[in-house]
Amino acid sequence: MLSQNVIALVTKLQKNEFNMNSLEKGKEIFKSKSKFCSNSPGVYQVFDERNKIIYVGKAKNLPNRLSNYASNSTQPIRTERMIASTIRIDTISTLNESEALLLEANLIKKNKPRYNVLLKDDKSFPYIQIRSGHDFPQITKFRGKHNDQDIYFGPFASIASANWTIKMLQKVFQLRVCDDNTFKGRSRPCILYQIKRCSGPCTNEISKLDYDETVQECINFLNGKSREIQKKMSYQMEEESEKLNYEKAAILRDRIKSLTYIQSSQNIQKNNLKNADLIVSFRKENVTCIVVFFYRSKQNWGSQYFYPKHDYEDSDEHILKSFLMQFYENKEPPPEIVLNLYPENEGLIKRALEKKFNKKISLKILPKNSMVKNAVKNAEEQLQLKIISQEKNNNLLALLGEKFKLNFTPSLIEVYDNSHNQGDSNIGALIAFGKDGFIKNRYRKFNIKNTNIKSNDDYGMMSEVIHRRFSKIHSLSDDNAPDLLLIDGGKGQYSVVRNKLNDLGFHDLKIIAISKGKERNKGNEKFITDDGNIQLEKNDPVLFLMQRIRDEAHRFAITTHRKKKSKKMFKSPLEEIDGIGSKRKKALLSHFGSAKAIEGASLDDIKSVEGINESSAIKIYNFFHKKKNIL
Repeated sequence: MLSQNVIALVTKLQKNEFNMNSLEKGKEIFKSKSKFCSNSPGVYQVFDERNKIIYVGKAKNLPNRLSNYASNSTQPIRTERMIASTIRIDTISTLNESEALLLEANLIKKNKPRYNVLLKDDKSFPYIQIRSGHDFPQITKFRGKHNDQDIYFGPFASIASANWTIKMLQKVFQLRVCDDNTFKGRSRPCILYQIKRCSGPCTNEISKLDYDETVQECINFLNGKSREIQKKMSYQMEEESEKLNYEKAAILRDRIKSLTYIQSSQNIQKNNLKNADLIVSFRKENVTCIVVFFYRSKQNWGSQYFYPKHDYEDSDEHILKSFLMQFYENKEPPPEIVLNLYPENEGLIKRALEKKFNKKISLKILPKNSMVKNAVKNAEEQLQLKIISQEKNNNLLALLGEKFKLNFTPSLIEVYDNSHNQGDSNIGALIAFGKDGFIKNRYRKFNIKNTNIKSNDDYGMMSEVIHRRFSKIHSLSDDNAPDLLLIDGGKGQYSVVRNKLNDLGFHDLKIIAISKGKERNKGNEKFITDDGNIQLEKNDPVLFLMQRIRDEAHRFAITTHRKKKSKKMFKSPLEEIDGIGSKRKKALLSHFGSAKAIEGASLDDIKSVEGINESSAIKIYNFFHKKKNIL
């Protein structure tokens, strides 16, 4: 924890940020609001002078909770700062405290108030999906809302983990991974069939009955019945061997080997964690690391680390409570949530999650066995690396401020770059960098909308991107505002950005443009600033930092551009026909098989498709034949 001297210093500095008049005014707002809200559980939202939500809280009794802010003279400094910033309070009544807790988590995730504990880097985890609705179900990875028809397994800690598992499952069960359109269009087996990663259902290399049996075996395996499947395969291998069918026996032998490898790699557990999330919290100084291990069917499907934003006054129990409610706000929890310490309001959390997901959920502390000790050790090591990385980045940012005479240490840098191909698929890219390194959840892409921008007009693209970004910011004091801009470009790009920012009222925002310099080699970069040009020594750590940030912006811009271009290349011509929705497109493709076949179809053929009326048929025919009228 922080030393008492450090805490005292921080407290003193924080107290200087607001005066007693503001604090008393804020207390009066809380007191007044407490008199006019319903005597019930609920949620309250605190707004500042910019009409921005700065705090969301839940209460068992709204009037009592609000009046406590006004009457309590021993509030933490952070709470006093929040009260002093208060201009307005909105309340929402709920039927019970569980509903209030769920609503609080939803509003915190949505609005990210500065005085709440925040899960900064919440992630969407991938699942393995076995799709129904087809004679030969496909196995694939999936992110998004689940439907009731398909079968899902997960979550997996990463896309890489899900991809690896699917790859291994292909070796054992040989289920198809191609989409329905590819499946329908094949006349001979693909390479996956040749290398024994698919059973070839597209060309009837396997019967539906045998394929269904294999699908069920895959489902059983993912449900933890791996030993039974292995025994069955071993028995089948012996049978085929006795029949002198050595080729089939060898195939079964290879499948058993793959199955054994998956079992060992997925770390099948000998403990009681069949379907559970193991969540371990570790804190050092004012930084907390929370690691989540995903156990499904006694298999370890990976882990993820989180670093929630909080104040030094927040207790470990309060941080864990806030984390759990935000983490499971859009993720269904397993039957068991295993922790290394009890969160604040653990009974209320349990009831709220059970109510939300309509299932029994257990919150418990696992004995401090070797597995828990190892989990805590992992969290501790990861946190140490995080702290070291933060210190390194802080030092580099401080040096950057000195080198470029900024008179401050940048805390949030935004970097802008453009990408296009002879004016095609134009995009603008924004990345962000701070003490935590690259801030991926602040990355943005901008599809260039201005049709008057000519091909290769980098200046026009940059002007549009800057305008769209900063027209949404009220002032540089906004939490969302950067304190330094880096532009990939030379004097021209610098001038465009400077003029655009001046037009929008951001005269004080510092800009640095990075020009590649002579021969466009690394080390020759020139930096254009408000105070003139600067060139750094080739071994300067600030130069290395600027190159690393610039290269990441370039990578993101190029990758985004390529994705857009690729999507455009493979876009169906049907997407361009106004008034033809997804159901009609699907009906057309199901009937004709491809857009090219639709193009060659007669008007009567198009009319014969179920769901296509005469006016739609005419519209489709005219689109492909470039006619205004056919009647």
